[in-house]
Amino acid sequence: MKRAIRYLRFSQIGQSNGSIERQEMYTDQWLKNNAVELVDTFIDRGKSAKTFDRPDFIKLQEFIVKHYKNVDYLLVDQLDRFSRNAGEAMSLVKTLQGKYGIQVVSVTEGIIFDYDTPGSFFRAGLQLLLAEEDNINRSIKIRGGLYTARAKEGRYVHNYPPFGYRKEGFGKDRKLVLIENEAKVVRFIYDSYLRDVPLYLIYEMASKMGFRRTGNDAIKRVLISAVYAGLLKVEPFKENPGGLFPGIHEPIIDITTWKMVQSKLAKPEKVKTIIDDNLPLRGILKCHCGIPLTGAPSRGKGGTYFYYYKCKCPKHNNISAIKSHNQFLQACELMSLPHKMVDSIRKGSEKSINFELKNNAEQALLKKEELAETTKKLQMLEEKWINNDVSKDTYERWYATYKFSIENIKDSITRLNDVTSLNAFAILEKHLEVMTDVANLYSTANTMEKREFVNLVFDSNLYYQDGIYRTPSMHEVFAVNSLKMKDKGLLFYEKKRDNFPIIPLSGVAGNRTRVQTSN
Repeated sequence: MKRAIRYLRFSQIGQSNGSIERQEMYTDQWLKNNAVELVDTFIDRGKSAKTFDRPDFIKLQEFIVKHYKNVDYLLVDQLDRFSRNAGEAMSLVKTLQGKYGIQVVSVTEGIIFDYDTPGSFFRAGLQLLLAEEDNINRSIKIRGGLYTARAKEGRYVHNYPPFGYRKEGFGKDRKLVLIENEAKVVRFIYDSYLRDVPLYLIYEMASKMGFRRTGNDAIKRVLISAVYAGLLKVEPFKENPGGLFPGIHEPIIDITTWKMVQSKLAKPEKVKTIIDDNLPLRGILKCHCGIPLTGAPSRGKGGTYFYYYKCKCPKHNNISAIKSHNQFLQACELMSLPHKMVDSIRKGSEKSINFELKNNAEQALLKKEELAETTKKLQMLEEKWINNDVSKDTYERWYATYKFSIENIKDSITRLNDVTSLNAFAILEKHLEVMTDVANLYSTANTMEKREFVNLVFDSNLYYQDGIYRTPSMHEVFAVNSLKMKDKGLLFYEKKRDNFPIIPLSGVAGNRTRVQTSN
């Protein structure tokens, strides 16, 4: 007895649960009439059919991978409920049949789709294209309405209000209303950014004031939003231009301030750094205030020059280059990898590469079989053309399809037979041993290599404060002895940026306000 699984879905907008009940009735009738046993049912509610990135559809895929040997059909109410993206849907229909032996059945349309049968294939394609056309027309109507609401009526029509506002009213009378205590935070963010306060410090202080947005770009999203200047960003629609249009809501900041911030964001200040072998960290090592440290020699009483790293803000860092370099070399010694870890990395890499090569060889064999099958189909098509069994339009259409498939399969075989990974392992094998002595690796490198090393290991986030290096980001491989580095007063690695012990409110000279926090 043949078995099937069914996939039902409906939009929560404009539909009721009765939609699912009707779909179940249709599919139950099909199962009964065709003597097919139902194995399982998957339902998506209120999710877009534009893509396959839907919760229950993902569960369906996982089920098929595990149990495909016990399934013959996948039942859907209508093909446009299956997906509105014609290209993705046809690809999936082919995969389900070719890889798993499962055919897709559109119950209400009475169609069992067979990818290897031209008539069924074109009928499925037609249904999907009609669904996609319907989706495009709906999208055009929606975009036209949104353009009118934003550009001509000045209404904010997103689902959620931005920080600093709340929504009031209904329908066309709905608008943004300013929340004063949140508006103060927004003004603080703009003012601090124009005073060159680092973004992570702005985020910490804004959070203390009540800013509840999360994410690495939370502050930047506030800074780039035109809503705070009383404007709405509108995408062009057909012959109508896009750009910034005035909104009907009250602005939090003036338009001049907003434009100054946009100019600064678009053209970040570039600090000119002169490369000096005596000061390899100049411009990449930062002060605790976030400003890159400069460097210069200072002449001693005996006429000898001593080099120092300095912050342009008074009474911030002024560090002896000799002391800081020795300190960093000691930290590098603790970054060195144990021989056991190096051996583990080597063995793991070799195992991974061998597995990849074996898997690629298996996939290449399958692709060769697919190539032979597609080539045979092309030859059969040419024979039919010679014997006048197919029309010119049919021949040209299928000839282009087969030729395209053949070229793609050949490219896949070439990629799968590529052994570049073996060369990569040889390079890794040659240089892996140097990781057991990172201090020597760093000290023997030239100045540019030292700078690149620091940027790579610490993701351009190496700071200096109170006689110790500090970083919120460090490559985990080199962080095996991070506690020892901290205990020895060499380097303090704390993943969260908001845990720096001292937080200056501003880098402006004369303002040395500091906030003490717990580690």
